Amino acid sequence: MNKPARIVLLNGVGSVGKTSIAKALQTITRETFLHVQMDVFLEMLPEGKLNDPDCFTFESHLENGKPSVVIRSGPTGNRLMRGMRQAIAAMARQGNDLIVDDVLLGNDAAHYAEILAAFEVFRVGVFAPLDVLEARERQRGDRLIGLARWQYDRVHQGIAYDLEIDASRATPLDCARRIKERLSL
Repeated sequence: MNKPARIVLLNGVGSVGKTSIAKALQTITRETFLHVQMDVFLEMLPEGKLNDPDCFTFESHLENGKPSVVIRSGPTGNRLMRGMRQAIAAMARQGNDLIVDDVLLGNDAAHYAEILAAFEVFRVGVFAPLDVLEARERQRGDRLIGLARWQYDRVHQGIAYDLEIDASRATPLDCARRIKERLSL
């Protein structure tokens, strides 16, 4: 009998280093793990639809004198994110081991728990101090300044992790090694 797929769910604020950790983890696991990125699904939207009330809107404001960007989802954005999670479950049903790189907000964690109940899911919280996240956000140049600040207190709310990683104190490869060791991958 085939064993169920294993899913490493990396959750953290944008710019925390989830993608770099996922890529490093892929290079050191015994089995092949596919990397599923939320950003790839967002890139499926037609040009100009990312900041559209039907998909997602990004509202900038000041929070304690610093930029913060509120994200709101419209009907198409909600369908896209639910579809992404269903696609992840479909990949796992086919026996694919996965590393999922996501930013969980609202009921996302509960939806994952429901649809991935048949699989071995490892929840990994990826953390860094807010000042580090904001510096990375500025350095990247491909993120709205203020996304990290708005996500910071929301992304980890109510989620119990199998492992928590401080991505500001270790390289992506060191983080990946810690995940591999702790989860016996």
